[in-house]
Amino acid sequence: MENSKVLVVGGTGYIGRRIVRASLAHGHRTFILMRPEIGLNIDKLQLLLSFKAQGALLVEASMEDHRSLVAAVKQVDVVVSAISGRHFLLQIKLVEAIKEAGNIKRFLPSEFGIDPARMGHALEPGRITFDEKMEIRRAIEEASIPHTYVSANCFAAFFVPNLSQMRTLLPPKEKVHVYGDGNVKVIFMDEDDVATYTIKSIDDPRALNKTIYLRPPENILSQNELIAKWEKLSGEVLERIPIPSDEFLASMEGKRESSVWLKLNY
Repeated sequence: MENSKVLVVGGTGYIGRRIVRASLAHGHRTFILMRPEIGLNIDKLQLLLSFKAQGALLVEASMEDHRSLVAAVKQVDVVVSAISGRHFLLQIKLVEAIKEAGNIKRFLPSEFGIDPARMGHALEPGRITFDEKMEIRRAIEEASIPHTYVSANCFAAFFVPNLSQMRTLLPPKEKVHVYGDGNVKVIFMDEDDVATYTIKSIDDPRALNKTIYLRPPENILSQNELIAKWEKLSGEVLERIPIPSDEFLASMEGKRESSVWLKLNY
C-alpha cells in the first residue's frame, strides 16, 4: 500500500516540526502549509527551507483564504494540525476547508495534551483550552470528517528537567516546590515519540474516529518520584516546599498564560 500524502499545519512549531520529521522519516510524501504570516521570521523560513531540502513540499495558503486552504487540502490524503494553543480556534477554518474538499481520509487536530473530553471538571484558567479543543472536536464530528485524536498528556521537556517547577525549564538547585502532596501520577511523553506515534496512527484502521492515549508505564510518575530520581542522579537532596492546592489555584487566577502550564500542550 502506498504511503499517505500528509499535510502538516503548524509545521514550524514546537511539536509540528517533529511531526514533519517523523512523516519524512516514515516515507510519507510530506506537505507543509506555509502561511504568509511567516513574514520576516527568518528562523521559521530557514526551517521550512531545510525541510524542503529533505523532500518536503511547501504549500502556500492562508487561514484567512478559504479557497487556498481547500486547494492545499485537495493535494493530500491526511491533514495533521499542530497549531499552537493561542490559535486553536483557527482550526474551524481548516475543518471547513476539509469538509468542502471531501477527499481527506484522516484529520488529526491539534491536541497532543490531556484529553479534553475528560476535563469537564477543570477550573479556570486551565479549562480554556479544553473548551476550545472540544469546540473543534464538535465541528469535526458534525462535519463527519474521519479523524484521530492523540492524547500525549505532558511533554517531558517542559516538566521533567525542571522537576515540574513553574516558569522555568531549569532544574532547581536547593529548593523544590511540591504541588499538593506531590503524589498525583502524571504521564510524561518525549516529544519525538509523540510525533512518531502520531504519524504511525494515520494509516492505522484501529485509530479511525478514536482517541489514542500515549501512556508508557515507566513514564507515569508522581512529582515526588520525579524529584527522588533527580536526587539519586545528582547526589543532592532538595528542600521540599509544599504548595497547597488552594494557594496554587489562587496564584493562577486570571492568568491566561498560566493555563499553558496547567494543561501543558505546547
